[in-house]
Amino acid sequence: MEGPTASFASISLKRWADEWLEHRQRLVRPGTFVSDQSSIRRWIIPIIGHIRLDVLTPADIRAVTRAQEEQGLALPTMQRTHVVLKKLLADAVAEGYQVSHRTRDASSPGAGTSPRQALSVEEAMRILDIAKARPDSSRWIAALVEGLRPAEALGLTWDQIDLDTETMILAWQLKALPYRRHREPTSGFRVPRGFEYRHLEGAYHLVRPKTRAGTRVVPLAPALVDALKSWKGRAPSPHDLVWPRENGSPRSAEFDRGQWYEIVDEAGVKVTLPDGTRRRPLLYEARHTAATLLLASGVDETTIKAILGHSTILSTQTYLHTDRTRTRAALAASAEMLGLGR
Repeated sequence: MEGPTASFASISLKRWADEWLEHRQRLVRPGTFVSDQSSIRRWIIPIIGHIRLDVLTPADIRAVTRAQEEQGLALPTMQRTHVVLKKLLADAVAEGYQVSHRTRDASSPGAGTSPRQALSVEEAMRILDIAKARPDSSRWIAALVEGLRPAEALGLTWDQIDLDTETMILAWQLKALPYRRHREPTSGFRVPRGFEYRHLEGAYHLVRPKTRAGTRVVPLAPALVDALKSWKGRAPSPHDLVWPRENGSPRSAEFDRGQWYEIVDEAGVKVTLPDGTRRRPLLYEARHTAATLLLASGVDETTIKAILGHSTILSTQTYLHTDRTRTRAALAASAEMLGLGR
């Protein structure tokens, strides 16, 4: 980025955002860049992009949030847009442009509460009763007992599972990386410098977790070991994926969610939100459920975070290597609560 040519120079927010995005794509993970770009192109530029950086006001910042509110966007989306806008303005100042402190310090849309819910033991058992009749029951046991992130599950390969020692290594996630030019596969993939990835097919890649804590060794619950032994060999994949599509190709996030919704619909499970509305449980809420079940089993918070790969506790894999007995017992207890004991 070239920055201003003089101390009094200023440019429109749109011009700066275009320059910022060009630089940003070389620095952050592809998913982060796509999200940042969406916030800027869909909301920030159309509403306040014409305004010069040096005359932006807190009211302009609030105008973006107000426009999103009028369109009925969820609070997390508004918060994410606000974070992107603050970063955009902070980097403008670092580059030498003038943006007032009060504009940069404009209040966020609010903290709010998480819309994600945890299932009760009874609800989780109803889902597992349906899932156990499916060939890929191991996929859903892994979600509800081990708390695997969807991308972790879809990126898991058989060489990372040891059924003899009953452990698995979570070191990769499945992601569809964006092309440099939209819908042009020959243009290559948009990835930052130093980004580690392995191409599978099409846009699908195995990528490293966002944090070092995401890479971890986790014991397998006994019920999951049994389900994996039954599943292995039933869905071969040229990429050695544990849970691929029927043809062996990577299982897209959309397809995976569709399978989850089929199960929860058949189980007749819905969650109730704080405002009283009811909806189908989200796939990611299986992970919240796993954490809740571990807590209900008397497992300490440090062990739970170790199992789930939370970066607030783990900066290395040391904890799981030194205290595997505790994590194994925790997962077994959680599985027992769901009627999955051997």
